[in-house]
Order: sequence, then C-alpha cells, then structure tokens
Amino acid sequence: MIDRRAFLSGSALAAAGFGACAPASAAPDPYAGSPWRKVSDAEWRRRLSPAAYQVLRHEATERAGTSPLDKEKRRGTYVCAGCGLALFKSDWKFDSRTGWPSFYTAVDGALGKKTDFKIGVPRTEYHCARCLGHQGHVFPDGPRPTGLRYCNNGVALRFVAA
Repeated sequence: MIDRRAFLSGSALAAAGFGACAPASAAPDPYAGSPWRKVSDAEWRRRLSPAAYQVLRHEATERAGTSPLDKEKRRGTYVCAGCGLALFKSDWKFDSRTGWPSFYTAVDGALGKKTDFKIGVPRTEYHCARCLGHQGHVFPDGPRPTGLRYCNNGVALRFVAA
C-alpha cells in the first residue's frame, strides 16, 4: 500500500498516469526537501485544530458557509494554515456564492495538483506545494481573467492582513 506522501510527491501519480503532483509550473519540485513534508501525523494533530487537521491532512471538506474567511474583505495574503506558505492574494478573491473562500488565481509554484475521483467524477484537487496540505478544488467556472475558481477550505488558510 502506498502512503499519502509518496502518492502526492508524484511518483505514484506518474506511475498511475496522472502526472506529478508538483507545483503548477511543471518545474522540478522546489519543496522536495522541505522539512514540512517530514512532520509526523501525531505532530500535525498536535499543531492543528481538529477541523484543520481533517482538511489539511485527510482531505476532508468543511461545511459551506462556516468559514469567516469567506466574508473577509481586508487587503492581505492568504497563507497555508499548515506551514504559512503564501497561496493567494486578497486582490484575487471573489464572492463565488458557494460558501467557501474563492480565488481566480494562485501564487506561482505554491500549489500542487492531482486528479480526485472521490465523488465519481474527475475533479482537480490542489494542495500546498510545501507541506502537501489539502486546500480544495479548482473549477473552470470562475471570473476573468483566468476563468478559474480555486474553491478553498477556510480552515486550511490563515489570513495575514497587509
């Protein structure tokens, strides 16, 4: 049986024909040696709230409308709640009316992606490139200029005001 970290690091995905779960730039993984990838499950459980632990480490989804970050309007940066890597800027946020914080683009190289079949249809799931924490799914129904909607779990993010 393959473990989650090996799977997300790309070798299992490439072998399965899904392509590597690497930063979207398709360049070599700049976080391959990250100490965040060596944190034990017990340590993640200690560091994170129960909800953040379930989302970031076990790919759960928080209930729609429960995150205060969905209504956050201040200028700043949204960072991974697991490791603090900057993922999104407030200028890229929009109200998708889905109940989850949504963005039309992400910081270059900050996300790894893989195909998720959990609900029976393929979706593109994305993770923090540094700690591999699950963030959400990206859909092709967002606003201009990208047409993308990065639908993020609020508990997987922390907001840092400008």
